[in-house]
Amino acid sequence: MRILFLLLLAFPAMAQTPEVERVVAATFADAPEAWKSRVTQDETQALCSLRRNEPTKAEAMAIEAREKATVKIPAEIAGSWKKGEDIAQNGRGNQFSDPAGTVAGGNCYACHQMAPAELSYGTLGPSLMHYGKLKDFAPAAAREAYGKVYNAQSVTACSTMPRFGHNGVLSEQQIKDVVAYLFDPASPVNAPVK
Repeated sequence: MRILFLLLLAFPAMAQTPEVERVVAATFADAPEAWKSRVTQDETQALCSLRRNEPTKAEAMAIEAREKATVKIPAEIAGSWKKGEDIAQNGRGNQFSDPAGTVAGGNCYACHQMAPAELSYGTLGPSLMHYGKLKDFAPAAAREAYGKVYNAQSVTACSTMPRFGHNGVLSEQQIKDVVAYLFDPASPVNAPVK
């Protein structure tokens, strides 16, 4: 297995070979059924892997249209920014080491800067500091953010952002709370920099 991993690092084109897919599937052969489905790529994941996250324009448009059809934006998206802050900071859930019933978090800070006071954050994604303020706290922008959190592929084909709602990682209420964290004027995300 270690040799296969080293080969994949040296020759990334091998990543989608049938041999690699066979080894990955075999690795999860004894896993619970719920885990086995996690190593099977859907149509979007398979195309993004094949294209190394650089689909053609036509493929990108098809991905975004297909994924947009999966987005379920509720009529009311109000949530609690305080709960959203907890979700953004929580990286637990859906890991093999988590006890059954562990509520998943979004782990948003792994990729984004959000609240100005937060010192530890990732830079894979854009800064979301002052996000609601920059969007004039517009309800339409909050709905768009809900859609992006629900299924990022519906906005940007082959996005590296997880499809939190689409994959059932976050519930509808959790996504509402994360959106409130981004858009509520009282949220630390929209606090002035000190």
